Amino acid sequence: MELMRFPLHLPGWKNADNDGLSVIATDIGGTKTNLGWFVSENHKMVLKEEATYPSRDYSSFSDIIKDFIKNYKLELPDVLSIGVAGPVVDGKCITTNLPWSLDVSLLKNELRINRVEMINDLEATAYGLAEVNDGYLATIHKGNPNIDGNVAILAPGTGLGEAGLFWDGKALRPFATEGGHSEFSPRNKTEVEFYEYLNSIYGIVSWETVISGPGIFNIYRFLRDVKKHPEPAWLTQKFEEEGDPSAIISHTAMRELDPTCSLAMEMFVDFMAREATNLVLKLKATGGLLLGGGIPPKIFNLLNKDKFHQNFIVSDKMEHILKDIPIYLILNSKTALMGAAYYGAYGRA
Repeated sequence: MELMRFPLHLPGWKNADNDGLSVIATDIGGTKTNLGWFVSENHKMVLKEEATYPSRDYSSFSDIIKDFIKNYKLELPDVLSIGVAGPVVDGKCITTNLPWSLDVSLLKNELRINRVEMINDLEATAYGLAEVNDGYLATIHKGNPNIDGNVAILAPGTGLGEAGLFWDGKALRPFATEGGHSEFSPRNKTEVEFYEYLNSIYGIVSWETVISGPGIFNIYRFLRDVKKHPEPAWLTQKFEEEGDPSAIISHTAMRELDPTCSLAMEMFVDFMAREATNLVLKLKATGGLLLGGGIPPKIFNLLNKDKFHQNFIVSDKMEHILKDIPIYLILNSKTALMGAAYYGAYGRA
């Protein structure tokens, strides 16, 4: 068996009965839901069919599963394994950015699938490290990869996901957090203005309102509306004609077509580095930091490695710890889907 780049605790690997299992794995996000039909073969999850559904076009998650099974003429799987953007408590989840309520017991009965597993989507991303090798990772900072310890994952997308992997001395054990909903803290006068602007809109200003797709637009419109940075007419027209202002801002910044968009993305990356520091210090993640989610791979050209690392190691007393921590960018967009599949087949003994 090939050694993992990140040695995960997957107790089901020891059980030969878990080979040959059929698994429908899902990665439920606020924008889209990815599904895959997998078969477990020799400690690997082999993807046979996959599809993507616009989440908000469906009134319930079970409707998506039924469509997937029907459209691809699939049999009922041995396992349905769900990774979902939201807190999972006692087999239930009220999704954070969707009007859905999920319950493992109800899904078993409705879909007639004997085994249903559900974990947070960032926990699924952590389990997806079973499939991650050096080809799926871009190094932001090499650090000292020989230091064992916990690992942190920061993943901005439609929302902000954060997770950890606890190092037990032999393996990494993934766990979910809801750290993206902790409160944002400004550091200078401009950021205090930014905080006050967001406070007038949201009340509580969480890190998710800053480091996410909507967060990019929040930063931009603060620069435009409060700091009075100009917006060219062609950009105004794009905002009116196209549906995703955050994508427009990041694409414009990558092409260096507008200084306000460029500044907004520079601030976004700086904020991302700062919250990464917070997460790493709280988890004492000496084993590494991984950047995942939908946004970082798309803005890779804007992730100035040296500047990101310089912002990451800013600390009152912990710079000597932070400077040695390896930082990687997850390039595989299917990591959370793969992780749900691995958990479904091998996550339990």
